[in-house]
Amino acid sequence: MPDAHQEGLSRPEQQDAEDLAAPKAAVLHEVVRRQGEEELSRPPASLFWSGLAGGVTIMASVIAEAALQHKLPPGMPGREMIADLGYSLGFLMVILGRMQLFTEQTIVTVLPNMAKPSWRKFGLTVRLWLIVFLANMIGTCIAAGMNVHLHLVSEELMASMLEVSGSLLRKTPMEMLLQGIPAGFLIASVAWIRAGASNGEFWIVLSLTYAIALGDFTHVIAGSAEAFLLLFSGQVGIGHAVGGMILPSLAGNIIGGTGLFALLAHAQVRQEI
Repeated sequence: MPDAHQEGLSRPEQQDAEDLAAPKAAVLHEVVRRQGEEELSRPPASLFWSGLAGGVTIMASVIAEAALQHKLPPGMPGREMIADLGYSLGFLMVILGRMQLFTEQTIVTVLPNMAKPSWRKFGLTVRLWLIVFLANMIGTCIAAGMNVHLHLVSEELMASMLEVSGSLLRKTPMEMLLQGIPAGFLIASVAWIRAGASNGEFWIVLSLTYAIALGDFTHVIAGSAEAFLLLFSGQVGIGHAVGGMILPSLAGNIIGGTGLFALLAHAQVRQEI
């Protein structure tokens, strides 16, 4: 039955108003929950190869950011802000290409557990997280090794990639963890916002991942590509790369993506579902 505000509208106009109205939070929750259910039902091999592709592809973020930094004139106003745009390239390729990215799964696969908890769903979620994270790490490791040892890029570009990656050397493990929290929150929000947008996915991913670069936040998958570059170039040891860079970023991303965004996203509609 139409409300008082709709009585002056024809039926087609009322339908147009409903079509143009922003979806409710409960609708977004259900869309993301269903996506999570689909991801949890995928075969392990599919998850692994998709995660491997995602890990290899995310290296494009490091390459694009370094290329812009290398090409832009030193001392140019806004040089770093422009170069940071390159950071979004790998994420655009991975997310729009529907490859597996561990941090995006921190909300997608958690909401089904929050909506209807069960040990089976919990086990499937743990399985997916382990497979995708391992595959992402293998992918970034392969990409870093190929770039360093097979000389896929010029010496000048490689020097710029190592310069970009070297920013991690100035962060303590605690800083890596804390700065990983907003990165996890931002990436988790990608899935939520995309669920309510009929178009504009490109700009959603671009703006949110650009914010990660602008804030100098730490993302475990893109950061692992940088960490492995530093490892293969001999600038850090395996202990520092894994224990001082990758694992702290992982913890921060999980806290930001699952501990904050997923809980808040579920809490706001808990009484409506």
